[in-house]
Amino acid sequence: MSSLRIGMLTPSSNTVLEPVTSRILAGLADVSVHFSRFRVTAIGLDPGLLGQFDDRLMLRAAELLADAKVDVISWNGTSAGWLGLDTDRRLCERIRAATGIPASTSVLALFDVMRRRGERRLGLVTPYTDDVQQAIAANFAREGVEVVAERHLGISDNFSFALVDDRTMSAMVDDVAAARPDAIAIFCTNLAGADLVAGLEARHDIAVHDSIATAVYGALDAVGRPMADLVPFGRLFATARNP
Repeated sequence: MSSLRIGMLTPSSNTVLEPVTSRILAGLADVSVHFSRFRVTAIGLDPGLLGQFDDRLMLRAAELLADAKVDVISWNGTSAGWLGLDTDRRLCERIRAATGIPASTSVLALFDVMRRRGERRLGLVTPYTDDVQQAIAANFAREGVEVVAERHLGISDNFSFALVDDRTMSAMVDDVAAARPDAIAIFCTNLAGADLVAGLEARHDIAVHDSIATAVYGALDAVGRPMADLVPFGRLFATARNP
């Protein structure tokens, strides 16, 4: 039996984060991961699409995870990028208040990693549309992180993010790496970028922070679980406060 149970809040149309999260954690025999979905079908800034991330809906999914007696609940999504990081901070507070379980998110973990590593200049790779990408860059700037190079694909359908191929993602990372940022974020938990990270980091000698990997990092860090064994999925795992 696993001694540490991680709960993940999952967008309903996401087909990448569950298998990738399980693969990242496969080498940690004492850890299991469990998923709860809520409806997210497209990404955009109109009110109907923003409403998908109403934290009341997310809290219902979190309460179902609490029934499994998980030790931590992570929001494995990037909505705080365009909504602002305070939405994730409030979500974590509300999850803890409702369930008594500590909470983390992919986006808050990204900023925690960057702060610990002293990274302030970011290359940003996403599948999103122009307006969403601009909102992300503006919110990152408010948090003290400058997006110095970016590439995005102009896609809004969430299911379609999972269809982006390795060659496309690698080319986008190569493009932003030319600006020599402190780090590069593959920013979307329905992009299958985690398995590319080791090769990309070696090619460019720049840390590449995949959003699914940062969600795993945040969950493990919230409960003080060492994670040095996960460094093949990104230099970010060497940043953890391992004993």
